[in-house]
Amino acid sequence: MLSESETRRPDALTAFRLARKRFLSSDRVEMREIAADLGVSRTTLFRWVGSRDDLLVEICWSIAKPTLQHATAAADDLVGGDRIASIAEAFARSSIDAPFYREFLRREPERALRLNTTAASPFQERVIDHFASVIQEEVDERRLTSTLEVADLAYLVVRLLQSYAYADVIAGESPEPDKVRRSVSGFLRD
Repeated sequence: MLSESETRRPDALTAFRLARKRFLSSDRVEMREIAADLGVSRTTLFRWVGSRDDLLVEICWSIAKPTLQHATAAADDLVGGDRIASIAEAFARSSIDAPFYREFLRREPERALRLNTTAASPFQERVIDHFASVIQEEVDERRLTSTLEVADLAYLVVRLLQSYAYADVIAGESPEPDKVRRSVSGFLRD
């Protein structure tokens, strides 16, 4: 039988929730502090959640996934390129408008871009996969045609989205979600 202290021992989910709460509060996610708050060693925390980068990716994805799902559901009355463009704009806008995410970009721009816009983590691939799924639906229903493969279209949509959502970090310009919709819609027109 487990002792009372063993039944109350924190675990990976508890660590994730604590880190996510800090992230959403615009606080820096520090492994040392999380381990201390949980009363475990950093080694144990790393064993539970992986590296700090791994943890940040999972936090970002835990926010992005329902955001993408909501944007997709909200665009159900649209078809073809207009549907894809609407989802892309909504997702970009949510990234731009989220104070916790903007703080992450401000405080750690290189890390945020590396984790969210490159193959250095699974985040970008997951976003591309989401768009590929929606694009495939539109292709299957004959509401969208292209000479490009679905995976290539999804990649381009996500790259356009990133270019405008992270314009401040990438090019020193203001992020512009409206341009996401216009750009995506423009290149997906028949």
